[in-house]
Amino acid sequence: MTQLTHENCDQKILASPCADWRTLEDVHISTDLGRIHVQVSGSGTPIVFWSSLLMDGSMWTAQEKHFADRYQVVLVDPPGHGQSDPLTELFTFDECARCVTQILDGIGAERAHFVGNSWGGMIGGTLAAHYPSRVISAVLMNCTGSPAPRAQKIEYGLLRHISRVIGMRGPLVKSAVDAFTGPTTRCSRPEVVARIDQAIRRIDVRSTGRAVTSVVPRRPNQLPLFKQISVPVLVVAGAQDATFPVAETKAMADAIPGAKFVVLPDTAHLAGLENPDEVNALIDDFLTG
Repeated sequence: MTQLTHENCDQKILASPCADWRTLEDVHISTDLGRIHVQVSGSGTPIVFWSSLLMDGSMWTAQEKHFADRYQVVLVDPPGHGQSDPLTELFTFDECARCVTQILDGIGAERAHFVGNSWGGMIGGTLAAHYPSRVISAVLMNCTGSPAPRAQKIEYGLLRHISRVIGMRGPLVKSAVDAFTGPTTRCSRPEVVARIDQAIRRIDVRSTGRAVTSVVPRRPNQLPLFKQISVPVLVVAGAQDATFPVAETKAMADAIPGAKFVVLPDTAHLAGLENPDEVNALIDDFLTG
């Protein structure tokens, strides 16, 4: 077994071309946005998973179980979330894309497939445009390339202020859960609602508040940038996604040359968590196609 170490990686990673890791290995990688916690399993070509705001890498548990027998799966706790360092200031999307390249350096990977949800999907587009040599393909789910409308900026600004005063509790948690889920999940997937509720209650309010401000009111118009993307891209929308309606996500797909666009029925804002079997099949078909 070959032992790989990296200067910006705070833990040694054991790797072998013949290894079949069935357990997640915790790694902390130094980046421009602080130490980022990732969990790594499997072997082969890497797939990096980056989640939505308020969610950590555990959002992708079903994807890890599905893909780790054929790929090296990398589940990211995004900056300021999970076991990654708390954020102390705002960030740009370009800094997030750079953070992904530093994660790849930390695990010793030159290139990877990238799968992102919401914030992760937006960053995946930025990454593919700015660092095409590091991206084999990208799956961008429940996301947008457009700046936040005024009403969304006001709503998120108010929620952030209230959460800093009273914390994430009661009505605020329910409001966030409702924003992430649609009627199908709320009525027939109680285990998904419970997981989202628990993830939101675990957040560091000040740290994630900085992420929310960076991703929502300060979100740039990326549609012109996305016209530069040259790698294969799959864009996925949820038919019940109230945060980024289908038309908004389709506008993002239309801006990316050659992008494939799919709408998932009975799915809202967290497709990989709400509808894992269909999402796994979509990613499988895209990667092998």
